[in-house]
Amino acid sequence: MRAVMEKNVTGMDELLAGYAAGTLSYPAQALVGAHLELSGRNRTYVSSLEALAATGLADSAPVALSDRDGVLDAILSSELPMNDNRSSADQVSEGTDNVPQSLRAIVGTSMESLPWRSLLPGVKECKFGEIDGCASSLLWVRAGRAMPSHTHHGTELTLVLKGGFRDEDGHFVAGDVSYADSDVDHKPVADEGEDCICFAVTAGRLQLTGPVGRWFDPFLR
Repeated sequence: MRAVMEKNVTGMDELLAGYAAGTLSYPAQALVGAHLELSGRNRTYVSSLEALAATGLADSAPVALSDRDGVLDAILSSELPMNDNRSSADQVSEGTDNVPQSLRAIVGTSMESLPWRSLLPGVKECKFGEIDGCASSLLWVRAGRAMPSHTHHGTELTLVLKGGFRDEDGHFVAGDVSYADSDVDHKPVADEGEDCICFAVTAGRLQLTGPVGRWFDPFLR
């Protein structure tokens, strides 16, 4: 479990560095932007990376950071200007189903009016097609419902927009990002009491792995 969590943190650091440098695919860039709107956890860190980029490091390739805390301490002790951004309440305006601004070019301003398609009992999906080699979609999972066990031929980024879910990597709530690849075989379960809505960006195909999932797999492609 610890190794998986450390890998998830490393993947998030790479995402944040790519976002600051503007090197992510468009759907992934939008996903990270929405994460920053919904959660204040990484705003100062990204602002610091953007400030560093402005000093001439914009062309550096994003890499995994082995000592994130040390890097952040060094940035905070410097005299670079900091911008902690607006609060999520300011950035997610009313009357739009709380769709983050960063996702509206893909999702639109209302999730209720989207052409949802039932995948399984208690699970709906709305696909937005492929951009920059990545597919993006919304998943709506009924409270308490478990997704089928699955792994990935590629990578999957999942941003929780509403509710939350648990899997082998931990507990994810609104604003959190989950990272999965071919090394992860998981079975997300939506929290009780509230439906879970997520925005997912995938590069490569999802593969169901459980006995029931393998039967459904051909119908979900």
